[in-house]
Order: sequence, then C-alpha cells, then structure tokens
Amino acid sequence: MRSRFIRSVTMQRPVRCAVRAMGQHQERDVTTTDTTNTAEPAIKDPKSSNELAQVRTDLASDRNMMAADRSLMAWIRTGLSMISFGFTIYKLLEGFQATGSAAAQEHSPRAIGMFLTGLGTVSILLGTVEYWQRLQELRAYQHFKIWRPSFVIALIMSATGVFLFVGIIAKLL
Repeated sequence: MRSRFIRSVTMQRPVRCAVRAMGQHQERDVTTTDTTNTAEPAIKDPKSSNELAQVRTDLASDRNMMAADRSLMAWIRTGLSMISFGFTIYKLLEGFQATGSAAAQEHSPRAIGMFLTGLGTVSILLGTVEYWQRLQELRAYQHFKIWRPSFVIALIMSATGVFLFVGIIAKLL
C-alpha cells in the first residue's frame, strides 16, 4: 500500500488520502508537487466541525422531507387503489345483478362501491393533512418552499376526490 502512495506522489497526480484526526475518519483530496516522500500531505480546504455538523443537519432535513414526500405518495397510491377498487366492485356486482345472480340486497353493489370510494377519498385527504403538518414541523429546522410538487398534486387530488364524492352522494339522494 505504501509503494502505491509513493508511486502516485512521484507521478504528481491528485490522490485521495485517508486522514485520521480526533477519532474521525476523513478522506481528503491531496495534491502534491514534491517527488520526495513527505510525512504530511498537503490538505486542501479542511472544514471545521461546525461546518460539517451543519452539512449533516441539512442532509438530515432533506432526508426527512423526502421521507414525508414518500409517505404522501403512499397515501395517495393507497387512496387511488381503494377508489378504483370501489368502482370495479360496483361494476362487477352490478353485472352479476344484471345477469340474474342473486345479491344480498338490491343496493349492495352501490353500498360497497361507495364505501370504498369514500374510504379512498378520506385516505387521500388525511394523507394530505398529515403531510402539511409534517412540513410545518420541518420548517422549524430549515426554511424551504412549502408548495412542493407532491403537495400541489395531493391538494388537487384531494379537492377533486371530495367534489366528485359529494356529487355522487348528492345524485344518489
């Protein structure tokens, strides 16, 4: 390993060098112009521990925001699945009734379809509210734009779902 380091020093190329200081392992870019074997390589722009801590904090905030985005998308995906499954069940049971198969009740396809459609709409709505609350908590640690694309899509889908569901209910009553 040492011969490889010396060879790269004599060829005058930038080298990644592992430095152990104060119990922390760091890799730094080392550029050397000397062809002799030096004990201390020249280190470019070392960061202070405060700067490194700030970078880690910023990255942690980014990871939390991405996790919130993934959770919101999971809520939306689950809600849309329930809505589509509700419509599918409605059409399937309605087809069975049309062919003469006996259903438990006359309105059972509509009741099951409406239940799943309503549950999907509510889940999208609750996911959007939870996402909003999470963003408010994260804004206490780091400033960022609140109108993220996933939030805008969730708001549009929530509003559309609520209006359609209320319209269906109003039509049935």
